[in-house]
Amino acid sequence: MNLINEEITHKVFGKGNIVDQDESIITIDFEEGTKKFVYPDAFGNFITLTDQDAAESLQEVLLEREKEEEALEQQREEERERQALEEQRRKKLKNHKIHESSQIVFWMDEDEQQNVFTDWQVSTGKIQTGKTKGQPNRAARLGPNSAALLTVRDTEQPETERKILGLYMVNETFSGSLSEDDMVPSHTEFRIVLTDQEAEKMLFWNYYINENYPERTSWNSGKYRYFDNEWTAQILKDIIALKTDEEEIKHVERFLEYFCQMNALDPENIPEANGALKQS
Repeated sequence: MNLINEEITHKVFGKGNIVDQDESIITIDFEEGTKKFVYPDAFGNFITLTDQDAAESLQEVLLEREKEEEALEQQREEERERQALEEQRRKKLKNHKIHESSQIVFWMDEDEQQNVFTDWQVSTGKIQTGKTKGQPNRAARLGPNSAALLTVRDTEQPETERKILGLYMVNETFSGSLSEDDMVPSHTEFRIVLTDQEAEKMLFWNYYINENYPERTSWNSGKYRYFDNEWTAQILKDIIALKTDEEEIKHVERFLEYFCQMNALDPENIPEANGALKQS
């Protein structure tokens, strides 16, 4: 707002005229000489414009500036909170030894396939034998650093055709060892659903390998099994390469960044996938 030549009244120096102005300083000519003031801050406390229309216009400028300052302060506060949470996370990771295979892969049944992408939680099942039969089959390794991989295989297909439908980060407050039931809930943000065409290209056995039997591709029983941290990062990197939508790519990139932070992995040094299907 151009205020040059406007008449003003200062609480201490009296009447004057604005003779110069830039983005942050105004210069006012008083009877006793010229003085410089911070613009527009000085108008809120010490200086008033004589012209009422100009004063009202300036008031709008001041209100807009106040809103901008409040928004900036809100951003700064959110950043401080984010940094505080990040520091807490780093301390937690430093004090907590991360198991190298603290991810989980589920074998989804038909009912789960229909509901998982709306419920965003999967059951680890019940213990089938022994004194604890019927109790939750807890996945004790799982924690906030864990991701849940969702896989399926049609009954008529060979095991080598098992495909990945999607994955999610486990809820940040979840602990498998302390869970009271058999459900593994998801993080509210980090969730990925693959299209049918994408899933056909994401074969589970490209990533999973049994070190004792590297070419074996068998999953005969069990609702879930643990999965290597690096394998999950490999999957996320391959999904990024597979996606074509820019927003989806950015989402998976954020997922990968979060996953690597939570598992103390360097995203720039993730080895290439070397699962059972890649051994022959």
